[in-house]
Amino acid sequence: MTHKLAFIGFGVVGQGLAEILHNKRQSLRDREGFEAKVVAISDFKKGSLYHPDGLDLETVLDVVQKTGSLESYPKTEGLVTGWNSLETIRQSNADTVVEVSYTDVKTGQPAIDHCRAAFQSGKNVVMTNKGPVALAYQELSSLANKHNVSWGFEGTVMSGTPALRMPKLALAGNDITEIRGILNGTTNFMLMRMDEGESYESALKEAQKLGYAEADPTSDVEGLDARYKIVILTQHVMGMPLSVEDVECTGISQMTPELIEQARTEGKRWKLVATAKKENGVVSAKVAAEKVPLDDPLASVSGALNAITYETDLLGPVTLSGAGAGKTETGFSLLIDLLTIAKAREAVRS
Repeated sequence: MTHKLAFIGFGVVGQGLAEILHNKRQSLRDREGFEAKVVAISDFKKGSLYHPDGLDLETVLDVVQKTGSLESYPKTEGLVTGWNSLETIRQSNADTVVEVSYTDVKTGQPAIDHCRAAFQSGKNVVMTNKGPVALAYQELSSLANKHNVSWGFEGTVMSGTPALRMPKLALAGNDITEIRGILNGTTNFMLMRMDEGESYESALKEAQKLGYAEADPTSDVEGLDARYKIVILTQHVMGMPLSVEDVECTGISQMTPELIEQARTEGKRWKLVATAKKENGVVSAKVAAEKVPLDDPLASVSGALNAITYETDLLGPVTLSGAGAGKTETGFSLLIDLLTIAKAREAVRS
């Protein structure tokens, strides 16, 4: 069965998935029994394309990478252009929407509306936008269940590293009582550089130069990015309701060489740690810089890597580490969600 996809947004992450689907088409078919056809792309800046029989991905990628627009895609019979995102979701023949639009993390829009429209149209959604999952988890989960469709969002926490899938599958049967994680690669990189003797300002400039930090680094350095991610983990992995506002949050902008040296003399290392702890049926969460003992698995996480330790009742602490960002890595997170949906669909059919 061929899975028909509609991309909402076609920036770095969307193109990352498109490249994977194009380059690994044969191996995905042979090894996973998975075949996908991109029937629509709608991007606010680049334009939109829809063809019920599918678009030529090689041509799409070539056109976008050369011109930054979809306008030069060959006008073949049956091609529809000019649809906005909601028209693409509702009117295309896609069965799954790949939601990778530019979204305001503070409101979750327009991605929340995209999810609503997709679910109400009987379409699955895979996405990497944190906002909708952190802000509207209960509503969107209920809506997806009501319409008997799937919602995948592995890439919202640690890119392609299975921070959500691993505990739900490999740790099934455990009670996870605490989650502690380094969920922001930018601040982890900066703290590593500061531990090596650089100033906060120098470490930030280097992170920006390498593309780890934005021109406005507030979301990273003040812990806001990690706060959204611990909310997602708490709701999805622990099954506990939690709002963004309930999470105490401080970042690393006040970190000084003196504090770095203080931790070193204590045999510890500063890390920006997001924590969710469940006690007596109540969960509390925070994001803050902590002095982590060197024998803690989180202390050895270097560079822009991410890591999470799950405290379980049957297995004890289990730590997962891997990439938390990247074009191909995040594209892979969407692919694994697509493969999961495809396998579930095949299981139902058989």
